[in-house]
Amino acid sequence: MKPQWPPFTIVYLTVTIAITAGFAPLFWLHLWPWHQSLGLYGITLVTCLLLTHKGLTPLAAAIESLKIGLLNFKDGDFANQLVYRRNDALSELSQLYNESAEQLRHEKRWLHQRELMLDKVLQSSPEILLLTNDNDVVVFSNYAARKFFHSRSRLEGCALPNLLKHIPFGVTEAMRTGREGLFTISYDGKEVETWHLATGRFLLNNQHHTLYILKPMTRELSRQEVAVWKKVIRIISHELNNSIGPISSMLHSGKLLSENLGEPRLSRVFATISDRIEHLTEFVQGYGKFAKLPEPKLQRIDLVAFISQLQQQWPFNYVQNGDSSLIADPTQLEQLLINLLKNAHESDSPDAEITLAITLRKKEAIIEVTDKGQGMSEQVLSQALIPFYSTKSNGSGLGLALCREIAEAHHGQIALQNRSEGGLRVRVILPSALPAHPD
Repeated sequence: MKPQWPPFTIVYLTVTIAITAGFAPLFWLHLWPWHQSLGLYGITLVTCLLLTHKGLTPLAAAIESLKIGLLNFKDGDFANQLVYRRNDALSELSQLYNESAEQLRHEKRWLHQRELMLDKVLQSSPEILLLTNDNDVVVFSNYAARKFFHSRSRLEGCALPNLLKHIPFGVTEAMRTGREGLFTISYDGKEVETWHLATGRFLLNNQHHTLYILKPMTRELSRQEVAVWKKVIRIISHELNNSIGPISSMLHSGKLLSENLGEPRLSRVFATISDRIEHLTEFVQGYGKFAKLPEPKLQRIDLVAFISQLQQQWPFNYVQNGDSSLIADPTQLEQLLINLLKNAHESDSPDAEITLAITLRKKEAIIEVTDKGQGMSEQVLSQALIPFYSTKSNGSGLGLALCREIAEAHHGQIALQNRSEGGLRVRVILPSALPAHPD
């Protein structure tokens, strides 16, 4: 290791050696008396060293300031500025330092704001985000991940294998194998959900990290499925309407032509055709209502008047919990409950066992319709919300599908479940908040 000399020590030594070399002939040749030569040598040396020191002091101070400033740069502090008064090389160096500090300070502020924005976006994302290092330790997680893993505190520092012990097997298997794509998970062997896993591996701070992105796809797939059904229904409705119009017109003409024939069998034939056309028209209109459900107009509902009007159509027991407001489209909510209550009465359940319960909370409203009818098999439960599916001989398969469409139009959800004591429970969860309107 080379020795470290104090600042400008070499300069002082050089000046001393140069002056000594200049006075050497006086000593060696005895041109001057020895004591006079030594006195002159001392005066000259001290004067030169003082002048050198005076000239080097500002340079030493400037270099020390630059040193401190660079150490601050190393620590990430770019707030210091150098003060310069003269127009020389040091002033140009100081100006360059100050400009660099200003630029670095601006970039640091911009990066900090960008990190805050990125963190806000990631934390607000509905997708589950987990970033782990090579040791399978979580180094980043968002709110959705903490909620999914049932943790009230941050997941950073937790081992991924320990987290996977408390979630459904389907997710555990997908994350352990790193298999990207769709997979299904079940809760209690009944409720099945579809999820999507995406993974990415990259180098961060010279260490390999793995990013897991989990996204629930059940609602998205259902939405796409319903969109396909709506398109099919619109096409079928259009073709049927195009056929019903001419048939009705020809039927009317046929009735007029047959009035003078006095054939009673023709009247029965025309009456049957007319009834079937009317039934087909109602059928098409019912499907059209499902395919063209309007955007719900949300408002606060007076539950007393709403329930009173509903009980005039179908008898049921009513239970209410909580005192918050129910916010929904009154017409669509009424249609949803009429369909559910109608199904409950058609399930061979006693009227006294049919109950409508509404639980009002700060952020959501839970609506449950229960009965003690025959319930549903597992196969029927899995397909009951699909359009056109019905176990009734005269059913259209739209009642529960329309209920799901209304619930999802309110950004809510609907679920069907057999009760342990017999019968069926239909639960609808709706958000309890009005949309914000600009002033």
